[in-house]
Amino acid sequence: MARVISVEAERFPIAGTFTISRGSKTEAEVISCAISEDGHTGRGECVPYKRYGETVEGVRDAIEAMRGEIAGGISRTALLGAMPAGAARNAIDCALWDLESKISGTPVAHMIRTVPLRALETAYTLSLAEPEAMAAQARANAQRPLLKVKIGGDNDIARIRAVTAAAPDSRIILDANEGWNDDNIVANLAFAAEHGIALIEQPLRAGHDGILRHIAHPVPICADESVHEAKDLDALVGLYDAINIKLDKSVGLTAALVLRDRARELGLGVMVGCMVGTSLAMAPAVLLAQDADFVDLDGPLLLACDRVPGLVYQGSLVSPPEPALWG
Repeated sequence: MARVISVEAERFPIAGTFTISRGSKTEAEVISCAISEDGHTGRGECVPYKRYGETVEGVRDAIEAMRGEIAGGISRTALLGAMPAGAARNAIDCALWDLESKISGTPVAHMIRTVPLRALETAYTLSLAEPEAMAAQARANAQRPLLKVKIGGDNDIARIRAVTAAAPDSRIILDANEGWNDDNIVANLAFAAEHGIALIEQPLRAGHDGILRHIAHPVPICADESVHEAKDLDALVGLYDAINIKLDKSVGLTAALVLRDRARELGLGVMVGCMVGTSLAMAPAVLLAQDADFVDLDGPLLLACDRVPGLVYQGSLVSPPEPALWG
């Protein structure tokens, strides 16, 4: 029986507004796809990302264009060569993993040798705002062990001071989303180190980060927008100390596993992160993140409502997915 694929664009309201250095949004726009074969169905979800020129319509069309190949039984490995990097490939790849698991009765965790599974401590993200507002966000979440703080503006030293004072017991990741520059990065890094920051994500624009090879790293620096696939990594050695793997950016679990393993070979730390999506998007990433140094899979915690069934969060601990959700 040939495989059948269905594709759906969905919107999930965010609890409030989510703001980073590039703008704000009030809902998560996602694409889900389901691939069925012999009475079994696998599902995947992706988040089109404007930073990489993606739109909901374009990603949906890219998935639809693969109907023939999917009906013909294309494998995950063949998919890597059949589609360009992007969110569309992630949704199909994750759906194929889930379908293979459902047909074989073997959990994906066993397929990728990630057992036994454990609940993971995830970061919780604070949106970019003025220092006083960010301090209020931090104070409200000061019981969480790990906070990820969106920065990337002219007043970041004041933001760092405000947030660290408001959540003195939390470890803090700063995510600049390419918002710093050559003129302020040395001072910002030094101030972050003085305030005990654990990690700084993508301070400079991708492709304009050469200065990182020539300045001190008093806080480990993590590549996000600068890394997509394993082939990117050699050029990042000496610039960055760690990489952030996101399934949408690393175009699926299949490619992300290769990226993770190559990063380890090169001595880079590993963070597993996410776009703002539902539990269906987070589920495969939870498996990928089992041995990560940092985990940022709080997408569902930022939504006003999640899928049912969804992942189970207890405070900042996220449990592995049940088969009814994925994998």
